[in-house]
Amino acid sequence: MERGSPLPARRLWNTRPLRIPKWNGAAPRNDATVRAAEVISLKFPHVFLVCGSYTLPRAVLCDLRQFVSKATEEMINQTVNRLCYRNKVILAPMVRVGTLPMRLLALDYGADIVYCEELIDLKMIQCKRIVNDVLDTIDYVATDERVIFRTCEREKNHVVFQMGTADAQRALTVAQLVENDVAGIDVNMGCPKEYSTKGGMGVALLSNPDKIEAILSTLVKGISKPVTCKIRILPSLEDTINLVKRIEKTGVAAVAVHGRRKEERPQHPVHCDVIKAISEAVSIPVIANGGSQEIIKEYSGIEEFQRVTNASSVMVARAAMWNPSIFRKEGLLPTETVLKEYLTYAIKYDSHYSNTKYCLCQMLREKLESAQGKKLHAAQSNKEICEAFEMDVFYKEATACMEAKRDILNTKCQEKSEQLPGDNGSPDTIQMAVRFNKREYPPQITPKMILLEWCRKQKLPQPVYVTVQRPSDRLFNSVVTVADKNYSSSCWDKTKKVVEQSSAIVCLRTLGLPDGRLCDGENPLKYKRKRDEEITNGIETTSLPSLNTNKRKSITDENTTTDILL
Repeated sequence: MERGSPLPARRLWNTRPLRIPKWNGAAPRNDATVRAAEVISLKFPHVFLVCGSYTLPRAVLCDLRQFVSKATEEMINQTVNRLCYRNKVILAPMVRVGTLPMRLLALDYGADIVYCEELIDLKMIQCKRIVNDVLDTIDYVATDERVIFRTCEREKNHVVFQMGTADAQRALTVAQLVENDVAGIDVNMGCPKEYSTKGGMGVALLSNPDKIEAILSTLVKGISKPVTCKIRILPSLEDTINLVKRIEKTGVAAVAVHGRRKEERPQHPVHCDVIKAISEAVSIPVIANGGSQEIIKEYSGIEEFQRVTNASSVMVARAAMWNPSIFRKEGLLPTETVLKEYLTYAIKYDSHYSNTKYCLCQMLREKLESAQGKKLHAAQSNKEICEAFEMDVFYKEATACMEAKRDILNTKCQEKSEQLPGDNGSPDTIQMAVRFNKREYPPQITPKMILLEWCRKQKLPQPVYVTVQRPSDRLFNSVVTVADKNYSSSCWDKTKKVVEQSSAIVCLRTLGLPDGRLCDGENPLKYKRKRDEEITNGIETTSLPSLNTNKRKSITDENTTTDILL
């Protein structure tokens, strides 16, 4: 081939060709695009720039150095650094296990990619993206204030968001919601559990190839991050390969294959031969999954599983759940070490105690009957879990650090807060930097209820709440008026319920009254059990407002609330 003649465009496994219109000396040129080609040529010599059906030689590109653009260079870096699925060890998506603490621990031990647990599209669509400055995380929070998905900068280039979906447009909506915070998007097509299949999701999708194609094609075209899916094998090898080939044509970056059929469970042998046949039939990366029970006992087992399946990468589920240090090439760490390192992340990122407890139980396994295992089984809070592992000092230090950071942020919030309704600049309005956290209160006992009960006993008019919303960020704040005095929290929040409870706390604390908050480490469930016993024995509680949920509407009605849009 003569020097300077067109070269055949070749797409390498870790690159993506950048297509631009044909260009010759007579036609206008896009300087930014030409500079993009130069950046690729200089930094990544193995990448070709495709111009129509021609490839620009590197010598030509080097002559265009003057058209440098920082924005274009960043665009090229983003393109070239797309997540690669070849020769990777991967933490599999696991319900209740694949939360932020486990994902970070797996990365520490050597995992290249980590999947979050399957999250249903209908649930995610209702979430709002919140920047959590206390934990330095990005939280996707549901309407009931539950954190559905939490991530952080540490895993941004490694975490794959797996969703459960049966609708292409819903899938796209969710993918577009989270794509800037994750490295890739995956669709679950392998879960055999009823909660997934009854909605047409999970393994139920395997019987509907047209819907699979629609979902994956929509995602590939609609987002910038790589799209993958995770499937199970079909009863017929031929049908399985045909399905994977059809999936490949949608433009996905990889396909993960669990080597069992939908009716098979972990006790059944994994079909390595089927995964191998799939790997040899398609050109996209195939990720082998399902070898924990038979093959993967330590890191060398991961390498063996990849060899026998001829897969591009290996995804590890239960072996990683039992001991995440399975990803260490140097070998497994003692269970006690892994438990404490996991618990450190769980406390640092405020994991719900039930999730923390579940994961630790999976790691203890046969040691659950030990004294330590029994303490863990009885624990009803993260504080009690830490005590079981002699980490109570760490828990106190970590929670104190979080409280101090929260107080600093609240102080800044107070300094920036806008004038609230009801005070008109009057010094009579009392403010504090407090925020209501329902986890810190017993079930069905709130500061508003306690304040209302106190006003009744003092024969005062019922509290009046005036709530406003800022149009700039749609956050709320509230002022409560009790006995002609105004009380307010200086912190704004995304829900009216929280700011009204916060203003009630300010009032109660100013009056020197208890606001119902639990003592540190106190178990909120004991209040529920105590109330149940009192109801059973026919005893009525007079010191606190009734906990009967049927009376909640009347209590709410008796608190006068006014909403104002600023």
